[in-house]
Parts: sequence; structure tokens; C-alpha cells
Amino acid sequence: MNWRCCRHVFDLSHRVLVMGIVNVTPDSFSDGGRFVDPDAAVAHALKLAEEGADILDLGGVSTRPGAAPVTAEEEWRRLRPVFERLGRNGRLCLSVDTSSSVVAELALRSGACVVNDVTALRGDARMVEVAAQQGAGVVLMHMRGTPATMQHDPSYEDVAREIREFLGERLAFARAHGVSEDRLAVDPGLGFGKTAEHNLELLARLDELSPLGRPVVVGASRKSFIGKVLDLPIEERLEGSLAAAAAAVLAGARVVRA
Repeated sequence: MNWRCCRHVFDLSHRVLVMGIVNVTPDSFSDGGRFVDPDAAVAHALKLAEEGADILDLGGVSTRPGAAPVTAEEEWRRLRPVFERLGRNGRLCLSVDTSSSVVAELALRSGACVVNDVTALRGDARMVEVAAQQGAGVVLMHMRGTPATMQHDPSYEDVAREIREFLGERLAFARAHGVSEDRLAVDPGLGFGKTAEHNLELLARLDELSPLGRPVVVGASRKSFIGKVLDLPIEERLEGSLAAAAAAVLAGARVVRA
């Protein structure tokens, strides 16, 4: 495990960091299939690092709206050759984007130091134990439902308040089960069980997560709410993604996932 990166990722006094996305999947919404080949995934990861990414977030299963789950065995089959090569590079800060404790444990043993869990430790009862025992950093994300169901008419009375309360409860759960406070970060989950209007309101009210006292991670890159606002396809959402990232940083985000 590369312990160096955890200190940087979760230090509230640190500069804003960039988390580069490496999707080792055939069906991710933005780049599905481009990096299924391990050589392509490794080359992409190294290119992101060269361009300034502070953290490389490797995922082996799509969490796009409507995505079907895959087994932990298949997820790790996709990720293993990439972690085996990148994990030997002591200069890289690696994160694993998974809700499987099996995959998380294998990734942490292969050089990762952060678990980015879209279920906020709810999807696998053993995940919090793995994170605590390994001393891993954990990103707790808000999601309504599952990737397969999350966009089925999501509704909130007060989206920012409800998400702040949810993340506060998940932080308390993680701490109570042995995950150190300084290893925790939160993500409001733009696009995960939210309408375009919800996502825009969350960006505008992102500073309301500051009372949680932990770094805020935001991933808006090329998501559908940007396409809806600008009436643009995925491949033409760069400017909108940059604007969303800038708005998030101005409102207090510490890590931008892109």
C-alpha cells in the first residue's frame, strides 16, 4: 500500500487535488471499452499522472445509470493486471472504485490506499472491516438506490440537507467501526439518483457540506445533467465539465474526479 497518498488526499489544509478516472470496463458511460485492455488502461493512467492527476481511481465495474452488477471475480479479473503494474510504481497514488470488500482488499494489497465506495459502506457488510484493518482512506458517496434503479424518479424534500444528513450518518458509522477520521472523505454523488435540477442545486449549495468537517469529492465530468443544460452529447461536454469543476472548487470541493 502506498501510504503517502492518504495523507495528501484527506488533509483539509492541502490544495485541491485531481482524481483521474481509469475505467477498466466495457460499458462505462463516457469511455466504456476504451481501456479494457490492460496495456491501454496502464498507458491511460500514466498519461493522466503526467498531466497532473494526483490520484488514479481504477474501476472494474460500471456504475452508470442502468448498469448491471458483475461478480467480484470478474471485477478483479479486469483490475488485477492494471494494479499489478501500477502498484509497483511508488510515485502513484491509487484508489479503487468498488463496493466489493473482496476487490477492495485485493486492490489495497496491490498498491491502492483509497477505497472509493459509491454505496458509502452499505453495499458489502465486510467493507468497513477491510478499510479499518488496512488503514485505507475511504470516500463515502451518496447514492439513492443502485446503479440499476437510481434514476427511477428520484425525489427529495431538500436535496442538500438530506444528503448532508446521510453523509453525516455514514461518517459516524465508519468512525464507530474503526476507520480513522483523517482517512475519510465525502462525495454528494452527482448523477447518482438525482435529476439534473438536483445536481445543479447540489453544486450551488455544496458549501452546506462543510459542517461535516471532511474533504468533499465531486465528480461531475461529462455527466448527463451537463448534457441536459447545454444540449450536448457526451464527447462535447468538456467545457461544461470544467465549469462544473470550477463551481465545485469555489464552493469548497477538495478533490475533483474527472
